[in-house]
Amino acid sequence: MSDAPVIIRVRDNGPYVVEGPVQVLDAEGKPFPIPAGKPAFALCRCGHSKTKPFCDGSHRTAGFHAAERAPSA
Repeated sequence: MSDAPVIIRVRDNGPYVVEGPVQVLDAEGKPFPIPAGKPAFALCRCGHSKTKPFCDGSHRTAGFHAAERAPSA
């Protein structure tokens, strides 16, 4: 893995978008495949994706609503 920073963006009413060199591991420590060279991927947070832990866009039809904001400094 490189020293590039990992950035996780919280999308309004949608997934967590992860940018940077990172692995996603299951409960047994096995990695999920992430296509090489892909600059970002999305993690489901609505619970309705058929491709968990990745987002498949199900939040759009599931009525998922969330718009968290970081606290002011």
